[in-house]
Amino acid sequence: MANKLYVGNLSYSTDEQELQNLFSQYGEVTSVNIITDKMTGRARGFGFVEMATAEGVKAAIEGTNGMELRGRQLRVNEALEQNRDRSGGRPRSGGGGGYGGGYRDRY
Repeated sequence: MANKLYVGNLSYSTDEQELQNLFSQYGEVTSVNIITDKMTGRARGFGFVEMATAEGVKAAIEGTNGMELRGRQLRVNEALEQNRDRSGGRPRSGGGGGYGGGYRDRY
């Protein structure tokens, strides 16, 4: 079991210190990261909490999943491993295909 939790359905006003305080009730928290929009800097409504132990992860999921925080019901579960492949699971092909053509082909 990984020690990283996905925390979803967060209020946009929730900050990392608030999550740190909440999850530390269930075990040692090693990191908290609320994801923000790159352009606006505004929270995107989800984040990740990393716990020191697997027991802490289990206790935190049981204790916080479905809990109401700032008027929103939290969704807490084990975070999935991040996939760096941007192809969406599709094999990459060498051909272009589709509707193509450059500027000259259109005019």
